[in-house]
Amino acid sequence: MKKVILASNNSHKLEEMKKILSDFNYEVVTMEEAGLINFEIVEDGKTFEENSLIKAKAVLEKLGEPTIADDSGLMVDYLDGEPGVYSARYAGENVSYEDNNKKLLGVLEEVPFLERKAKFVSVITMLFPSGDEIVVRGEIEGNIALTESGENGFGYDPLFYIPELKKTFAELSSEEKNEISHRAKALKILKEKLNQRNE
Repeated sequence: MKKVILASNNSHKLEEMKKILSDFNYEVVTMEEAGLINFEIVEDGKTFEENSLIKAKAVLEKLGEPTIADDSGLMVDYLDGEPGVYSARYAGENVSYEDNNKKLLGVLEEVPFLERKAKFVSVITMLFPSGDEIVVRGEIEGNIALTESGENGFGYDPLFYIPELKKTFAELSSEEKNEISHRAKALKILKEKLNQRNE
């Protein structure tokens, strides 16, 4: 089994990556599991693509093994694409998911549901010691709900409502989410590119 380092210690991302790449003979491990303890990466890019590349490069340079990085976030049309690359720290540094959700609900308080269109974006970069690079992007569209709903998922999932399913991301099972999520879509394209690379 080939090892690939996930440039993150986010257990939710690790779980999603492992599930989706499990049939690809890749063992996905976090930076800490690979021996990079308290390794801080400054994500100062202006786009998801830039931040994804920054993370993957930093870990590849340290460990010299195939590295995968995901930079993802929520873009709300009414807010001109905010919170975007600042999704994780929308309410400030070292805040909880709850803090970010509260801020978003506050900012959109007077905005009618139909004008709360949004999309989740995931950009995944995979780098190899050979210098090969794969960059893929996945998106899913929805609306920001008026209140939080659901117990599953993480981040903005309780607020991200998918009209076709009449549910928020947090009301889906992990299996359902892994079928349709922005990260799932990006990983599906990644798998196609990995297949082409191995042909």
